[in-house]
Amino acid sequence: MNNLKQHRILLCIFSILIISCETHTQPVDEIETKVNELLTTMSLDEKIGQLNLRGTSSRVKGELPDSLKQAVRDGKIGAFLNVTNTAYVDELQRIAVEESPHKIPLIFARDVIHGYKTIFPIPLGIAASWDTEVAENSSRIAAIEASSFGIRWTFAPMLDIARDSRWGRIAESPGEDPFLAAKLSEAYIKGFQGKNLKDPTSMIACAKHFIGYGAAIGGRDYNTAIINDALLRNVYLPPFKTAVEAGSQTFMTAFNEMNGIPASGDKRLLTHILRDEYNFDGFVVSDWDSVKEMIPHGFAEDLKHAAEISLNAGLNMEMTSKTFETYTKTLLDEGKITISQIDKLVGDILRVKLKMGLFENPYREDKSSNLYATAHLEKAKEAVIKSSVLLKNNQNILPLAANTKLAVIGPLANQPREQLGTWTFDGDGKFTQTPIHTFQSKNVTFNYVEGLSHSRDKSAANFSKAMSVAKTSDVIIFIGGEEAILSGEAHSRADINLPGAQEDLIKELAKTGKPIVLIIMAGRPITVGNIINDVDAILMTWHPGTMGGPAIYDMIFGEDEPQGRLPVTWPKMAGQLPLFYNHKNTGRPVIPEEFVQLDSIPIGAWQSSLGNTSHYLDVGYLPQYPFGYGLGYTSFSYGKINLTDTIISENEELIVSVKVTNTGERAGSDIVQLYVQDVAGRITRPVKELKGFQKVTLQPNETKTIHFTLTIDDLKYYDNQQQLSVEKGTFNVWVGAHSATQNRATFKYE
Repeated sequence: MNNLKQHRILLCIFSILIISCETHTQPVDEIETKVNELLTTMSLDEKIGQLNLRGTSSRVKGELPDSLKQAVRDGKIGAFLNVTNTAYVDELQRIAVEESPHKIPLIFARDVIHGYKTIFPIPLGIAASWDTEVAENSSRIAAIEASSFGIRWTFAPMLDIARDSRWGRIAESPGEDPFLAAKLSEAYIKGFQGKNLKDPTSMIACAKHFIGYGAAIGGRDYNTAIINDALLRNVYLPPFKTAVEAGSQTFMTAFNEMNGIPASGDKRLLTHILRDEYNFDGFVVSDWDSVKEMIPHGFAEDLKHAAEISLNAGLNMEMTSKTFETYTKTLLDEGKITISQIDKLVGDILRVKLKMGLFENPYREDKSSNLYATAHLEKAKEAVIKSSVLLKNNQNILPLAANTKLAVIGPLANQPREQLGTWTFDGDGKFTQTPIHTFQSKNVTFNYVEGLSHSRDKSAANFSKAMSVAKTSDVIIFIGGEEAILSGEAHSRADINLPGAQEDLIKELAKTGKPIVLIIMAGRPITVGNIINDVDAILMTWHPGTMGGPAIYDMIFGEDEPQGRLPVTWPKMAGQLPLFYNHKNTGRPVIPEEFVQLDSIPIGAWQSSLGNTSHYLDVGYLPQYPFGYGLGYTSFSYGKINLTDTIISENEELIVSVKVTNTGERAGSDIVQLYVQDVAGRITRPVKELKGFQKVTLQPNETKTIHFTLTIDDLKYYDNQQQLSVEKGTFNVWVGAHSATQNRATFKYE
């Protein structure tokens, strides 16, 4: 055991005086004693076995192979993924704890991303709620349902900062902002793991993907990421650092390489930053086959070399591929690794199993009666309402009057499976409440024509039926977007318009002159420039999950209002990507008054630089909708920002306050957002950065004063030498309803 580890153990023992740590597991000294006892007596084969995560791409089918049961009996497997047949879970665990040499229990894992049976909105949707309680509720309910099947380990939360909507896995991300992502990180982990890791409904979290997966070039999955140290520490690491502080028991390495080193073999990331700097004492698992994929990356010569690199980097457990199982003994014999390294890696896994209480209570508790519980469905519905973002609402067409005659058209209006979204292996479409199901149950006056059989359908064969229904309606509700399969892993898109013939159908419907409400279900922002003038309202519901239908009904008929705000900048077209609000200013920032749009350039114009600023000639310099944007069913005004002082020193706090007034005719909520800019830094700084947010609910004409507290620590950042500090100088602060707010004040740090 190295000196750093001994120091941490002694410090924890001293500080808590034999009292259990915050995770409410057994005292740390007892855990470490048990870990050391096991390591002293385990055979090398058993130790290597703990490093192996076995399973299939979805679930074990057919009978359990005798060879698999024998491997468990011999202690050669540490954990399983995708075993959801409870009879198999029970049998494999029984063999492990009754027949294996040291009775070491197994951990059963699964990708439980945004619900197990009760499916919540996709994580990007949860991020749009800007509500940590929603995130915690979603993961707590997922843990309660999944643990009933023996799943005590989930490969979530995904904490990759995502700045490119072409990337398929943006659907799983917390969005583009590190501050918001860090808040969600803590909430997810708290929900998954619960108050006590020994609780049979606790499911240990896995912070992934460590690190830079969301920065893949061109939004192409598995691709290269180039991230300098300042960007790494200021943008990509914060939610993972929070995950350690929140007690996440495991981390997962990313598929990608960062700056030339694949994550599963990056010692700087896995050992120097994660363990030595952040004091993480759980274990790290590779992503699927990512160890052996270091060969096509060009980083490992062969499978044995891949095992050597990953073991030396500090990777504890290998998912599916078998390089550790096959080559660890050889590497030990060759002196490429040491037994003390293996003991360290195995000890980390055993420690987590002990914290989980698996040695005392290895078997699952059947709580299947909780599946689709009424309380779970209510929380799922609430999550949809809080995550849905109203992007456009011309002439306040929404909410609709109760007696409005509707034409409901579109490929996703009645698609139970597609509504659930990506990464829902265990979701059941039979329990999904679609908009059509809900409208029928609520006795809404409507006619329904699908128009397109699926989101990619390019046939106009049913357009005439859709037009006939539309002409007899008061309002057209078009429910479109992406099928679930179009987002998620390996589902990047270069064109993020509505797929298939959806735009063509919308343009045909617009010829009726009837108002059109576009409801989008998708795993990413969808560019709407081609049809934005053809629709009167746009409601983004992401992939809303099991309770999408009832939530959509409540929102369009005004029983509640959409409460979400964008967690990512919404582009006008894919050519703007990557696009994010916290960009750098450049030496020639856009001057709006000097911008020249492409169509305004005279034919035969003399060659010039047209304003000499950073922009696109065709779509300009603004997004379709800024980060943090979202409408409700009332309006708000923001007063002038008040600061307790215009000059602060190192140990002082700055109170930032603003009055917010509901200027509309009904009660409503807004998310008050605080942004800061360091005007001149020792390295260039973003134009603004989110530093706080609060939700406020106001009655008509009601005013509240919202207060934020800023300290010098809130202003600090990492420079290119990885030094965390802040220089004295001028800072701008904004408070408003989204990142493009112009409500600004200035202060100095002296």
